[in-house]
Amino acid sequence: MSKPILQIIVASTRPGRVGLPVAEWFRDRAVAYGAFEVEIVDLAEVDLPFMNEPHHPRLRQYVHQHTKEWSTTVERADAYVFVTPEYNHSFNAVLKNALDYLHGEWQYKPAGFVSYGGVSAGTRAVQMLKQVVSGLKMLPVVEAVTIPFVREFVDEDGRVRPNDVMNQAADAMLAEIARTAPALGHLRGPEGR
Repeated sequence: MSKPILQIIVASTRPGRVGLPVAEWFRDRAVAYGAFEVEIVDLAEVDLPFMNEPHHPRLRQYVHQHTKEWSTTVERADAYVFVTPEYNHSFNAVLKNALDYLHGEWQYKPAGFVSYGGVSAGTRAVQMLKQVVSGLKMLPVVEAVTIPFVREFVDEDGRVRPNDVMNQAADAMLAEIARTAPALGHLRGPEGR
């Protein structure tokens, strides 16, 4: 039996962002965990324009190639981890736009969160994000990774050097996603792995 596909979605597209190094650290942790096929999906590379599809996403009548490619990418995953900063007590517009492009592709899949920032560690962004992913019928897991003062964990080579709390939180979240992904797959029907 094949392993479920876990996509780590990097929300930040800012120059000089720390989101990609955080996602790379989490990817390495997820690969070592051994329960998933792991992919990083960088929204800076996906580069979706502001929503420009004429039809509601639930119809899957996509007219633009970028949407068709995004649909294929999201559809193949069995679970997601969103790596997100906090902008003004919420998550960023690029991530909201990426979520809004699609509908059924997201459904009945667990969603985990790795948030980062200053003193709040991105937790307010995650609280807002949970409402959105729940509306798309994803299952947000309770376990999460929160990284306060994230720049303190990035070395001179641009790599994240986690502490024990970060590693333990990552493992707990991965364990919960590994438990829920197969169960939710049954809700997606015979093709739901």
